[in-house]
Amino acid sequence: MATTAQLFEEPFDADEYIERLAWRIPGGGSKGGAEAFDPKRLLDEFKYHIEELKQLDEKIQRKVEKLEHQCHREAKEFAHKVQDLQRSNQVAFQHFQELDEHISYVATKVCHLGDQLEGVNTPRQRAVEAQRLMTYFNEFLDGDLRSDVFNNPDKIKEAADIIQKLHLIAQELPFDRFADVKAKIASMFLIILIHCKYHDLERQLIQEFTAAQRRGEIGRMHEVAAVLLHFKGYAHCVDVYIKQCQEAHVREKLDETRHSDVEQYLKNLYDLYTKTTALATKLAEYNLGSDKHTFLSKLIKSIFSSYLESYIDMERDYLRSRGAMILQRYYDSKNHQKRSLGAGSIQELKERIRQRTNITLGQSIDTHGETFLSPELVVNLLQETRHAFERCHRLSDPSDLPKNAFSIFLLLVEHLCVEHIDYALEIGLMGIPSSDAKNANLYFLDVVQQANSIFHLFDKQFNDQLMPLISSSPKLAECLQKKKEVIEQMEVKLDTGIDRTLNCMVGQMKHILTTEQKKTDFRPEDENNVMIQYTAACSKVCAYVSRQVEHVRKSMDGKNVDTVLTELGIRFHRLIHEHLQQFSYSSMGGMLAICDVAEYRRCAKDFKVPLVLQLFDTLHALCNLLVVAPDNLKQVCSGEHLTNLDRNLLHAFVQLRVDYRSARLGRHFS
Repeated sequence: MATTAQLFEEPFDADEYIERLAWRIPGGGSKGGAEAFDPKRLLDEFKYHIEELKQLDEKIQRKVEKLEHQCHREAKEFAHKVQDLQRSNQVAFQHFQELDEHISYVATKVCHLGDQLEGVNTPRQRAVEAQRLMTYFNEFLDGDLRSDVFNNPDKIKEAADIIQKLHLIAQELPFDRFADVKAKIASMFLIILIHCKYHDLERQLIQEFTAAQRRGEIGRMHEVAAVLLHFKGYAHCVDVYIKQCQEAHVREKLDETRHSDVEQYLKNLYDLYTKTTALATKLAEYNLGSDKHTFLSKLIKSIFSSYLESYIDMERDYLRSRGAMILQRYYDSKNHQKRSLGAGSIQELKERIRQRTNITLGQSIDTHGETFLSPELVVNLLQETRHAFERCHRLSDPSDLPKNAFSIFLLLVEHLCVEHIDYALEIGLMGIPSSDAKNANLYFLDVVQQANSIFHLFDKQFNDQLMPLISSSPKLAECLQKKKEVIEQMEVKLDTGIDRTLNCMVGQMKHILTTEQKKTDFRPEDENNVMIQYTAACSKVCAYVSRQVEHVRKSMDGKNVDTVLTELGIRFHRLIHEHLQQFSYSSMGGMLAICDVAEYRRCAKDFKVPLVLQLFDTLHALCNLLVVAPDNLKQVCSGEHLTNLDRNLLHAFVQLRVDYRSARLGRHFS
């Protein structure tokens, strides 16, 4: 039954299943010619196998019935649970309705109570206001203004409001009894009006000074400053002058390059802002008042606010145009017109067919060894992005810093990963020849090597420049997810290209074996005059494999080297195994086949992969069956390397001997 199970391989194909079954039955295949075909034995084996299939079918049917019964039982249990949950939900809904009604009742009571409180509170507030005014009026009657509101210059507006109300009240009082109080209130009212006019005039003079400075009228500035010299706000006039000078300097440095040279504008903005903040830090060391840090911060913000608001938009536009220019300049230097790789369902269908069948749909292109990956281009893009991250860190508001840094990162991904690396991988895939191409030049491994090196640089900038800006924000998860998606997309194309490259390598080996290996190599006409150590086909294949192994080691790093070499070694072994089964061997031919396999095994040692060496050790042991004496055949089949192999496989190798029938070697496997 185990043998039957082994024949069921996905995807299942009935014709292939029958072919594999017949091939395993001695006398059922095409090996050995028509004389070796035994229809009766084949029929018996088929009948026996049909019985095995019936038993297997009954066993599977019982298992299906058991699973169906279990499914029905679990469905009933689930239905009961759903009913219980529905009943619980209905009870909860009833409770919710009762609670909602109760809340509505309480809300109605609260609104009613609020209306009552408002009706009581409004007259109370009016009484408090009247009492307060009466208290102030008594102070005027006594001639002693004790309240802080009449003595504190900072409460001039509040005092004006109170005097205005007292003035209206005084107008209603009899003149003969309250003449003194009316005079005091009027006098106070006049003082407040003068004070307000003083501040208003001072403000107008400062505005005039500011406007004159902007117009460049030095004479007018001198006149206004002379007038302000006797006002309390003269110090504010000095502050305005300094601020205007700073703004003029900033505008002079920035406005002239804002639209003509964006790169220089961003550099100037970064330098000016950095120097200004450094100057503010030094000024904070002096005694500028208790709120010196707030004052300096507001001053810097007022100077640069219009520039900082539009900074990130200009940064993104600059990086977008700069990255496109760097890419176009590189492709122009290669005289290469970027191809439109296409999108949509047709392209996706082609990609799936290419991945599953290694069949290239569409014309394969010859890249002439060009990888279309440029270290210089990568350094330029990373350098521009590094400067952008530095500017973003300095010029962005702390709350917007993670968002702005993420937008810069997306532009780097677009230019470096999508427009450059991904495009080079697509071109590299299109440049891989078909597996049956002759003398094919395989450049995709060079693309793999350079893509890995570039991505290491990209990863380093991600960790060194971007992570400190977003490490404590929700944008960190988005950045990591985007990076993961980019890596996965690249790995899919790298894996596809490496797989197709390995197929091309195997195809080249097969071409060498087909053209160089002759049937007479293993059945020489003169058995006693064979002077070669191994065949010419073996020599050429081993030389080719050694070059490709070295190429893989130079192109890969880390565990990828062992992974790719393991896959190449397995395919190399499968090719040699199938190739050897195409010939029949004399005694001396078998010795030559052993020598070939020994050379293949020596070549396999260069892989430095234990599994590959083990496969060739087993193949070498199989080749011993081609030369061992008939009496020792059974003993050799029980050796260390062959004891665990399928006897049909051993029998198939023995059938390759020219003395298989004459020496009746088939009896050892019956």
